[in-house]
Amino acid sequence: MTDRDAVPPENPPPDRPADSAAADAAQPYSYAVDTTAGELAATHAGLEPGTETGEVVSIAGRLMLRRVQGKLAFGTLADSSGRIQLFAPSSTTPSFDDFCSLDLGDWIGVRGEVMTTRRGELSVRVDEWTLLAHTRRSFPDKFHGISDVDLRYRQRYLDLWVTEEARATFKTRSRVLSSTRRFLEDRGYLEVETPVFHPIPGGALATPFTTHHNALDMELYLRIAPELYLKRLVVGGFEKVFEVARVFRNEGISNRHNPEFTMLECYQAYGDYRVHMELTESLVEALAIEVCGSSTVTYDGREVDLSAPWRRATMAELTSEQVGEQVSVHTDPARLRELCASHSVPTESTWGAGKLLLELYEKTTESKLWDPTFVIDYPAEVSPLSRPHRDDPALVERFEGIVVGRELCNGFSELTDPDEQRLRFEAQAAMRDAGDDEAMAVDHDYLRALEYGLPPTVGLGIGIDRLVMLLTDRATIRDVVLFPTLRPEAADDTGSAPEGPPPGDSD
Repeated sequence: MTDRDAVPPENPPPDRPADSAAADAAQPYSYAVDTTAGELAATHAGLEPGTETGEVVSIAGRLMLRRVQGKLAFGTLADSSGRIQLFAPSSTTPSFDDFCSLDLGDWIGVRGEVMTTRRGELSVRVDEWTLLAHTRRSFPDKFHGISDVDLRYRQRYLDLWVTEEARATFKTRSRVLSSTRRFLEDRGYLEVETPVFHPIPGGALATPFTTHHNALDMELYLRIAPELYLKRLVVGGFEKVFEVARVFRNEGISNRHNPEFTMLECYQAYGDYRVHMELTESLVEALAIEVCGSSTVTYDGREVDLSAPWRRATMAELTSEQVGEQVSVHTDPARLRELCASHSVPTESTWGAGKLLLELYEKTTESKLWDPTFVIDYPAEVSPLSRPHRDDPALVERFEGIVVGRELCNGFSELTDPDEQRLRFEAQAAMRDAGDDEAMAVDHDYLRALEYGLPPTVGLGIGIDRLVMLLTDRATIRDVVLFPTLRPEAADDTGSAPEGPPPGDSD
């Protein structure tokens, strides 16, 4: 072990071949760990100050804080479960000076007795220690953290160490995913996997990413939704299926949009859209209780009650409330255009009453729906995969779940008639040929599947990222996606994080 400066250069060169070979040779290939910081905190909570337990443990992690007081040094070791203090007297700590020269961020392994200091701080005495990996870049300390938000997203591997909220958010995300799977499996749903490469873009109205398969010499599209493949599985006899799918949409980036995101989609035979409204509100309530401790959560400083049942109201009813007069899909399109103009809603000449109503709703109403609301009965014009409403063929049996003014989910009674589906696909294809990059193409294989018979079926899609944003009180999707899509860094950007003075922990 060699002496080093306590603080490395602010922007060290990225490659140091001579040092690298020696450092790699000295770095151990493994380290035997038998406990974690979290386990020690749980096992030894409440120990009296000055207690020596006689229990010897091996623990490993990053050195996050360090303070030297003459012949005594203190450090904070962080691992994936939490943090524990290291107590290093010069009389018992091997290579004490080298230990005191460790850099913040160095990975070390420590073996020693579990104890409490005179001030009652639970600690591991450093009887043995091993350098496991040396950080060559300046490491932020616990108290200063990373003030540059862009740096946090670009260097998430650093952010997770110094921002406790970030680590907690992604642990919650993991719990949401595992709990969602259990919730659906307990109700008889089968988890499946469907293709990411699609020969035809479909399943949602969005612009796809394209790629080329060399061996087959064909254009493929990254999926914008798994919907059409999941419904093929219902045709195949799987009556309840779901997929936690990574999907890709070549659209703008915002606080609510990332080009790749995670979508839960599930389908159930023999049900209609009311079945999945009930499933959605039950799932979200259960997740809130599990990860937040209550069905009432706080978002952006306001409470929101996620408990079932949620309000149900038609798009026409809600939009009428906002514009001050009765409007619907049957309103004269000219009048809808006038209302759009008066509310600064841009329109296009090709839009019918259904599209005009949707745009008016989205611009005037959606953001005002704070409490959980199922907006139901959408215009058929904007819902090419939904089944016609049993009471009004100009509408479809579709719902969107809106919470804190944002769309959380989308679902509908599925269109089962292959002839009607063909007509809608052809209408979408005509729009696509006219320049609408988000319109669907005709999927002949899916039509063939429908011709074998799709029973009454209901489908649901929930944006997992937005759900996690809601449950963790995060304003931007970048806070709940480990590695969000960002613009490339400048060529001369080293990405080095500032390091503040290491205040450490002391007895």
